[in-house]
Amino acid sequence: MRTILNAQLSNNHKITVKDDEGNFKRSLITDVSGLLSLYEASHLSYVGEGILDEALAFTTTHLKAIVANNKDHPLSHQISIALHRPLRKTIERLHARFYISIYEKDASHNKVLLELAKLDFNLLQCFHKKELSEIMRWWKEHDFANKFPFARDRMVELYFWILGVYFELKYSRARKLLAKVIAFASIIDDIYDAYGTIDELELLTKAIERWDISCIDKLEPEYVKTYYKAMLESYEEFEKVELKNEELYKLQYAKQEMKRLIESHFEEAKWLNQRYFPSFDEHMRVSYVSCGNTMLISTSFVGMDNDIVTNQTLQWLSNDPKIVKASTLLSRFMDDIGSRKFEQERNHIPSSVECYIKQYEVSEEDALEELNKRVENHWKEINEDFIRPTIVPFPILVRVLNFTRVMDLIYKEGDDQYTNVGKVMKESISALLIDPIPL
Repeated sequence: MRTILNAQLSNNHKITVKDDEGNFKRSLITDVSGLLSLYEASHLSYVGEGILDEALAFTTTHLKAIVANNKDHPLSHQISIALHRPLRKTIERLHARFYISIYEKDASHNKVLLELAKLDFNLLQCFHKKELSEIMRWWKEHDFANKFPFARDRMVELYFWILGVYFELKYSRARKLLAKVIAFASIIDDIYDAYGTIDELELLTKAIERWDISCIDKLEPEYVKTYYKAMLESYEEFEKVELKNEELYKLQYAKQEMKRLIESHFEEAKWLNQRYFPSFDEHMRVSYVSCGNTMLISTSFVGMDNDIVTNQTLQWLSNDPKIVKASTLLSRFMDDIGSRKFEQERNHIPSSVECYIKQYEVSEEDALEELNKRVENHWKEINEDFIRPTIVPFPILVRVLNFTRVMDLIYKEGDDQYTNVGKVMKESISALLIDPIPL
């Protein structure tokens, strides 16, 4: 794709989209469906692929003009959705629901296929509702909302998060296990970030490093003991009930990642206690782990079958492969950009944005521009591992991609839809877990 870019346009045959002078053909502007297809394809760009970057700029300009000047165009709504969040960055199940509504309005749609798609969506939604009810029962039986009143009570949102990572029936075990782990990660984030004293956190960090229930006697106050006991018991249940003996090595790896996560939280807690302002480089060394992305990715593999996840998969993961690093850095920057204003209103460590401003002596505007550029570049790095062969199977790469897609939904445009649940999160949850598609 270095010299001539091909795109599948609305007339269903491949044509070159550049003229002899290297400019995009003016005829593309009138083929709105083809223009939209080219726009979507441009988001598969990777580092060094300049033609797709040109295609993105070209299509974005003309698609925005169509929406602004021709609101009655039959593709206007579809274009608006794509401009806000292209297919590459969209949670797969949300797009499926949206596309069913688009396909239904197509006069040439296949009625049998449409009915089958609706039934499939609704049946799987029923399964997810049942699964969520099991997770909610677990959450309520442990009475986490009352035992940790300072923590965010977001179990439905967390399940939606994991549903974005894998929705298929065959991943039910993995999904339920990961939903519980992300709940513990959310609580511990609030303990270290906003509630615990430095002495309490030091004891808890040491206890988690040992991962031994006998350490509970050294913990205080009661809420710390409660958390420690519940987490260790849950991991023990995973080991004894959910997993086979030959799968336990995956849980051990995920457990080590949880320890790393909590150690990074403690490092940040010490910064806050000492009123230390880290450099951008120091911040990234620690917050790369504390954002939790690598822990969640490793844990997402635990409940997946051994024919997909092997020792080789974990060896690959331990080497911090490009796609995982890109996803994690992207998550870190989007999280900080989205939540920093809320967090800075209370006693909190500087975000990567503030640290970048200080280290490089730039304005807030310049810092945000640079970090947003890095976010886009990390998307390209993620794309690269899908284009070039890797040693791990496709379902592994898709998990990393899907984690990134969820982050895009939660933190897009400087928002934090997890901490402050807003319209985007509510509508997305309704679409996937509440409202069936009318038949």
